[in-house]
Amino acid sequence: MSASVVVVGAGYAGVMAANRMKSRSEDTRVIVVNPRPVFVERIRLHQLATGSSDATVSFEQILHPGVELRVGTVERIDARNGSIVLSDGELLAYDHLIYAVGSTDRRDHIPGASEHAFSLSEFEQAHLLRLRLRALPRPLAVTVIGGGLTGIEAAAEFAENDPELAVTLVSDSPVAQALPPRTRRKILDTLATLGVEVIDGDRVAEIAEGKVTLADGRTLRSDCTVLATAFAVPDLARRSGLEVDADGRLLVDATLTSRSAPAIVGAGDAVAGPADELGHLRMSCQTALPMGAHAADTVLARLGGAEPTQLSLGFVGQCISLGRRRGAFQPTHADDSPAWPAITGRVGALVKEQVCLTTVRWMTKQATRGPYRWRRGPH
Repeated sequence: MSASVVVVGAGYAGVMAANRMKSRSEDTRVIVVNPRPVFVERIRLHQLATGSSDATVSFEQILHPGVELRVGTVERIDARNGSIVLSDGELLAYDHLIYAVGSTDRRDHIPGASEHAFSLSEFEQAHLLRLRLRALPRPLAVTVIGGGLTGIEAAAEFAENDPELAVTLVSDSPVAQALPPRTRRKILDTLATLGVEVIDGDRVAEIAEGKVTLADGRTLRSDCTVLATAFAVPDLARRSGLEVDADGRLLVDATLTSRSAPAIVGAGDAVAGPADELGHLRMSCQTALPMGAHAADTVLARLGGAEPTQLSLGFVGQCISLGRRRGAFQPTHADDSPAWPAITGRVGALVKEQVCLTTVRWMTKQATRGPYRWRRGPH
């Protein structure tokens, strides 16, 4: 009898895992459960908000034709009995489960965020933001909260797309703090050229209708407020009784196997493991893809009676879009520390776009047993 593998979540990690699993074990039944009927290109959600992309790809284009897709939400994982319960009451049994539920935005750290702010972490929120931006009369004040890459990309996209938007980027720490000084200066210069006002070193104390209040008491007019700050993960693992960390991420060992349920393997943003063995795992599709592939390999090893290997991935760089005409690519060492100088300007924008396109192609190639290397050492 063939094994049954259920993949919970069809983001970057989940699609990669499902494709690799099915292409390397044709007699294994692979079922993907996902709340949406299309794949969401999360790295394009800021483009969805401005209308330059719909940020979706049909699953027919990227999933292995032998993978079964169930559109639905998983309410609970019953690890003891090897099954999951969907919100419509359907019960799916599994021999192995790949947990790849991804991440979402965190809203409990700023008063008023849940009621008065949009985010770019979920497709639905980005779509609502797009409708809001279209509906409001011009001129329009937009405040983006968060000085990381998501906030930078959003602020630049909004400002370039519509000159009638007065865009302010607010960060409690220096904008693009993790990047080298030269790259950071390039990004800040580009934001200034686009007319984005940057306020860093001050946190947001409250978000209300039509305004944002800073910790120093200043009030900013904000017709539309966008969150690009902390991330959170779905609580599925926690409410299913699996071992999780303080943030609710599934705790795994160095092979990505759940510490509390050996038939469950994790991948992507919703997973946490031993830092001394797994190393630095930045929340990104650059991490999700190899983790998804490795999760599949861990299951395949167990199906074949072999011991799975330890995850060991290396980074290549960080890509930042600064509107459609400018961008930056910061090369990194395998440990994610900055390497040589960044590629910026129009060439940086081309590199960023190619990375977005290649990301989808990598996942699609796994549906045809395509090669994919991610380990630091010999593959």
